[in-house]
Amino acid sequence: MSHVNLPRHTNQALGIGQYAIDFMRSGEPSSAVLDRTALFHTDAVICGLSALALGTNAPTLLRAEALSYRDRDGATVFGSGRRVAPEKAVVANSAAVREWDSNGTNFGYNPALGHTAGEFGHNDFYPVAIAAAQVGGLGGAEALRGMVCIDEIRGRLAEVFSLKTYKIDHVVHGAIASAAVYGAMLGASAEQIESAIGMVVAHHIPWRAIRAGKQLSDSKGASAAISAEAAVVAMRRSMAGFLGPRDIFRNPESMFRQFQRTQGDSPFDLVLGFSGDDFAVMGMHFKLGLYEHQSAGALQGVIDLISANPGILERPGDLESIRILAYEPAFGIIGDPAKRDPKTRQSADHSMVYIVSTMLRKAYELRESAGAAGLPASNDEWWKALMLGPHDYSAEAIHDERTRAIMATIAFEHGGAEYDRRYPDGIPTSLVMGLKGGKALDSGLVMYPAGHARNTTADLRGILDAKFRLLGRLAVRKPSKLVDRLSAIGEAGPKDLRKLLDVTIEDRGRFE
Repeated sequence: MSHVNLPRHTNQALGIGQYAIDFMRSGEPSSAVLDRTALFHTDAVICGLSALALGTNAPTLLRAEALSYRDRDGATVFGSGRRVAPEKAVVANSAAVREWDSNGTNFGYNPALGHTAGEFGHNDFYPVAIAAAQVGGLGGAEALRGMVCIDEIRGRLAEVFSLKTYKIDHVVHGAIASAAVYGAMLGASAEQIESAIGMVVAHHIPWRAIRAGKQLSDSKGASAAISAEAAVVAMRRSMAGFLGPRDIFRNPESMFRQFQRTQGDSPFDLVLGFSGDDFAVMGMHFKLGLYEHQSAGALQGVIDLISANPGILERPGDLESIRILAYEPAFGIIGDPAKRDPKTRQSADHSMVYIVSTMLRKAYELRESAGAAGLPASNDEWWKALMLGPHDYSAEAIHDERTRAIMATIAFEHGGAEYDRRYPDGIPTSLVMGLKGGKALDSGLVMYPAGHARNTTADLRGILDAKFRLLGRLAVRKPSKLVDRLSAIGEAGPKDLRKLLDVTIEDRGRFE
């Protein structure tokens, strides 16, 4: 059996519960699926540890909160071997993972099945699988299988139901997956999982208000964490006997049927991978540094142009204009007029003009310090050299005069229907640099930038190694040793898994 089908006329909440139980017992994802999931997990942990090392607000606060909830049978937080209430470990670790907005992204796109709702989401929920394994005395292989299952449920839901269309935050899909997998890993019945999913959907629907406003708050970065915490609490409560609403996807008063009216069925069919290579995680995108994933096409356009025309870096004053065309929702999310003048990191990393200007500023500075002979010789080396890190979003960096001058030259526009129809197959973006004398450099249409699952030209592992070094050395003294440990998670026994997160986190001072 390669897939499990959950038709719209069935009780899909119960079906997800049974799927999660069966998958944890006998699912057979290929080695490629397991390897890619382990790589995404390594990426997530390195992001989380570096966010804590720099004292970012929400992760630091939630970690301290978690450490006050001692539970000898619980789970651990980053940088500690102390066991705490599992839901508190989950909220702390998931917040840290997500803080930089630099971990993996899914696009909700499966044209083979006609499931192209296009909801995005992120690999924020792995701490749920780690916590369940630690609570249940399981090893790394089970934890890794749980991560695959979480990504599969949330990733396939993203293909069939677009939450953003209705201004609901994308983390709902991850919360449903978290409840199911946490329960399945700890022996819950399908009915108990159904009950927990019902509670999540009935009691915990977050609106995208947390991502709106002129300057964003901690709620934006911690949204997945708070929803994952609620999912674990719901599952624990259900296993204790609490009865949540049943058959929630067909419930006429639930969020799903309120937004998509039906005659009694769920609004969608659901197909979940069980064995082989066809799992949602295989279509997920790696971020090669700190930036909103919607800007990846523009960043690739910058690299393509300066790689082909390195001479333009000799004369920064020749740059007169930059015109960026992209699709919706990129234009709406990172082209918001308020984002032209970001004042916080959370707003700067969701500002197309800031992200592109910062990468270009770094290119100019590299040319000035290294000379023409010291410039990178390939796409991969350019990504490594210009990779955006936390300090590119510091208060000093956000107000850098050179960056602001480049920002003033940028016009970011909606590319229209031709761009929209190409998303979420790719990240359709084009970038034109206007130079003195009337010369224009055109990137052409960028669809699959480095890091995208459909990119076949970049050395993904090599660029990610550079990312792991960049962030890892902020967090721990021997980042390569940590990466090796995380990469081998599938081989970890229960005792090793309990110590997986018990590392000494460097104190780099509060990020400002």
